[in-house]
Amino acid sequence: MSYVIPMHRIHILHSFSVVFLYWFYKSKASPEMAKPVSSSDSDPLNANMDEKKRKRMLSNRESARRSRARKQKQIEDLGNEASALQKENSQLTEKIKVTTERLVEMESSNNVLRGRAMELTDRVNSLNMLLQQLTGEDSGQDVDISPEIADPLMQPWQTSFPQIPITLDF
Repeated sequence: MSYVIPMHRIHILHSFSVVFLYWFYKSKASPEMAKPVSSSDSDPLNANMDEKKRKRMLSNRESARRSRARKQKQIEDLGNEASALQKENSQLTEKIKVTTERLVEMESSNNVLRGRAMELTDRVNSLNMLLQQLTGEDSGQDVDISPEIADPLMQPWQTSFPQIPITLDF
């Protein structure tokens, strides 16, 4: 059968033991409690045990001090890391905002260009029909002079129109 001891009781017990040790060593050091050491009172085993307890207590104090310092450093490091992450987060949020704005602008521009491409395709088709009517009545042949027009919505990166550089003469 195992017993579970709540943590608050362990803390109370720990606090009590620290207070007791403090009182115990203070009472030994107080002048009214001090007795002259005689040969009958000086037990080398007890003196050795007291010295070991004193050394252990000092060692524990030093260990607790180092532990508190280590914990404080950890807290400072975590605070610095948190502020660095918040700064990075705000920078990334700003980049996302700028990129989203550019995306909206590019989508708008693409929509305008797609509409213009469709309009020009319709114009070419109507001109081809007009040309067929004009040439078809005289010769009886179907003439198709339109280039292969790709669907601009399916493959916008492939254009069927020749790449002609635009030069501006002023």
